[in-house]
Amino acid sequence: METIEKTVITVSATVKAPVEKVWRYWNEPQHITQWCQASSDWHAPYAENDLKVGGKFKTTMAAKDGSFSFDFGGVYTKVELHKAIEYTMEDGRKVQIEFLADGNETKVIEKFDAENTHPADMQREGWQAILNSFKNHTEAN
Repeated sequence: METIEKTVITVSATVKAPVEKVWRYWNEPQHITQWCQASSDWHAPYAENDLKVGGKFKTTMAAKDGSFSFDFGGVYTKVELHKAIEYTMEDGRKVQIEFLADGNETKVIEKFDAENTHPADMQREGWQAILNSFKNHTEAN
C-alpha cells in the first residue's frame, strides 16, 4: 500500500492589537467580509460563522469583476476562546490556528494541510496574503 505524505504549511503574522480584538475580527462575519481576500481584485461578499465545536462556517470569495467565485468552508473541531481554533475543510484537510497573546500584540499562526493541485509555495503565498489582509484590516480599525 502506497503512503501519501501529507505536507503541512505554516503562515503567521503579528497583529498590533490585543487578543480579544484579534479574536473578534477573525470570527465576526462583518469583519471576515472586510479582510478575507488575497489581493485587491478579490473580495468576500458573504460570510457566516457558527463558532463552536461542530459548528460550520462559510465565506464566499469572489473576483470583483464577477469572473469567478467559490465558497470556502468547514466544520470546527476545536474552539478555545482567545487561544486556538481547529477545523476540517470540506475536502477533509485540517487547519489549526493559534492566537498567542502578548499585551497589545497577538501572533496568529495558521497551519494547514496542503492540497495536491497547486505547489506548496503558491498555497503558502495565498494564505499569507489573506493573513496579511487580516492584519492590515485589524490594525486599521
